[in-house]
Amino acid sequence: MQRNMVVIGGGVVGLASALALARAGWRVRLIDTDTRRQAASWGNAGHIAIEQVEPLASWATVRSLPRRRFGAGGAVSLPAAAWRHWLPFGLRLLGAARPRSFAQGRHALSGLLGAAMPAWQRLAASLDTPDLLRDCGHIVSWGSADRAETGRRAWASADIGTARFRDATPAERLHLPGGCHAGAIRFTNTAQIADLAALDRALRNALGAAGGAILTGHATLARAGAEARVAVDGVALADVDAILVTAGVASGRLLAPLGHRVPIIAERGYHIRATDHDWPADLPPLVFEDPSMIVTRYAGCVQAASFVEFAGIDTPPDPAKWERLEAHVADLGLPLRPPFTRWMGARPTLPDYLPAIGRSARAGNVLYAFGHQHLGLTLAAVTADCVAALADGRRAAIDLTPFGLHRFEA
Repeated sequence: MQRNMVVIGGGVVGLASALALARAGWRVRLIDTDTRRQAASWGNAGHIAIEQVEPLASWATVRSLPRRRFGAGGAVSLPAAAWRHWLPFGLRLLGAARPRSFAQGRHALSGLLGAAMPAWQRLAASLDTPDLLRDCGHIVSWGSADRAETGRRAWASADIGTARFRDATPAERLHLPGGCHAGAIRFTNTAQIADLAALDRALRNALGAAGGAILTGHATLARAGAEARVAVDGVALADVDAILVTAGVASGRLLAPLGHRVPIIAERGYHIRATDHDWPADLPPLVFEDPSMIVTRYAGCVQAASFVEFAGIDTPPDPAKWERLEAHVADLGLPLRPPFTRWMGARPTLPDYLPAIGRSARAGNVLYAFGHQHLGLTLAAVTADCVAALADGRRAAIDLTPFGLHRFEA
């Protein structure tokens, strides 16, 4: 018998999950409101970051905040006008940063990240887009010898899971754009998506080939006894057996009518892109740790991205962030020339910096997969595998207990 799944949210997690469900035999309808492709999925750094095992909800993060403030030249912004968003979130983060909670979060993330690269390799191989996934590693650079030594020691002592790194060779350092590379390390088994737009097209085409459909509109949920029903632009959808919420930062609003209280925040990032540049074609993503900026060459441009700005979904962007990025590019002497295009997108972040993946305890036909913070692209393929297992009533290969929404409802 045909099983009918509605997926709400067309970011990379939603598309990958919809594709996995369609290939598992579900009749899938994906509801997407982001027709301009402005979500974080399509403006990120393209980095498959399997080294990011340690949750950002940590005492190390808390201690670093004073020197990392945007007003002090850093990359973290807590806009005064958005205090109603970031203050409650920050108090919950402090609880999640306690040593025991941090250790539990690290253990949980390590399971997902350990499976992330194999999952991406399988997904990329199944898409008709050669060279979409580049197993090229990435480079981390510092501008002074002291900072390089401190940074390298920090990475050497960090839990980086299955990732590996080595010192960059002199030849590799000479190849780096800009003149400020007193030290650098090269991760050797991380990866990059070569073209985010091509990824979007490939996932959509594969979903269509698997029998899935994409609808444009605004989805809402309502309780219907022990289950939920879904409407699009106010019109109820028929023939719905199950619903998957993958709506990023909007997922909290979406799930509220079912009784879920989700402490999600819009953790906004900014980027600028240049089409006029002399960036080396074979260079992997390059992280400048001093200004907390990552530069990625894509198929048609070079992108510089940075900032962690805690605000609401509808808070207007701050032009000072783009101006700071342009200043970093100029100060580092990077071969990127204006005019730059500007983008801001909201990472969906929960206060313990773990995603939410599971089945609703309030509506039995609702699954969810959102809140992947900086790791949405990294964890999209493995999350899709987990969602397909959940939908079929199978046990996922990874223990999903730590990712349930029950952790916020005790």
